[in-house]
Amino acid sequence: MPRFPFPIPYSWYQVAEPEDLDPGGVRALKYFGRELVLWRDEAGEFHLQDAFCPHLGAHLGVGGAVEDGCIRCPFHGWTYDGTGACTNIPYSDRLNRKAHVRTYPVVVANDLVFAWYHPDEIAPLWDVPVFDEVGTPAFSDYYKSSYTIGTILQEMAENTVDPAHFRYVHGTDQVAECESYVTEGHTATMLSKQAYVTPRGVTEGRIDVYSFGPGVAKTWFTGIVDALLVATSTPIDNDSTQVRFNFTVRKFDDERTTSSVANAFVGEINKQIQEDQPIWENKTFLAVPALADTDGPIVKFRKWFSQFYAEPHEVGATTR
Repeated sequence: MPRFPFPIPYSWYQVAEPEDLDPGGVRALKYFGRELVLWRDEAGEFHLQDAFCPHLGAHLGVGGAVEDGCIRCPFHGWTYDGTGACTNIPYSDRLNRKAHVRTYPVVVANDLVFAWYHPDEIAPLWDVPVFDEVGTPAFSDYYKSSYTIGTILQEMAENTVDPAHFRYVHGTDQVAECESYVTEGHTATMLSKQAYVTPRGVTEGRIDVYSFGPGVAKTWFTGIVDALLVATSTPIDNDSTQVRFNFTVRKFDDERTTSSVANAFVGEINKQIQEDQPIWENKTFLAVPALADTDGPIVKFRKWFSQFYAEPHEVGATTR
């Protein structure tokens, strides 16, 4: 039995980085509770498809090869193009039109590779946002980290609207003060101010979080350092998620200062997700939580997030 009552939500999800595959490369992946194959044609375009050849079930990502803009099955040499259509059966003059592999829309944005998942194969309902700071001379290259966490996207994203946990899980002296939480369509925006305690005294800053569906969020940190976090969360299955942190910071006058400040700041955020992990992996979902009057907008968050579940599901008082 799954730990949570929710299906996998639809969204754009990070599935790779451009440098993960050279043109002509093939890789087996596991996301969305499915076996997948990611491949890159000779022109450099990425393609994500269900992994199993519809002929006799071979895994296209294990021994498959790119050939003339298609992926070739390692078992009998059948080839499929970027739309999933069968283009060649090398020992037959006729194609089997029923031989088709499911294909997921893919885009490269913010120096990351994203795929659109919807259980009903509905076309993308919004675009991946493009963050202008990424890749510009004023900002650093990404500081990257990745975690596999035994929980679902909704449970982790709920931390965004739960400032009280920072004092008890992360030991922070100052807790961010939420100024506003606004949801509109597939986006949710939380604006907050944060006081940072430093050796030179208290520094006023901000933590502003912009969510674009379940899979992509942009967090702006200001105060000690101007830092942009492109956080992506990709469901592996109904019980586990891959979380990637991609930080870029505004450069200081010299590279050494930029590196020193960035490493310290990024290290602190990574420490916090490691502190969150045992909480997430051992808590249960309560459909009707007993909230304090000063808790964050948890109910509003859950209502916003629920729109991304396209499949029927039941939510009881507790699940485990």
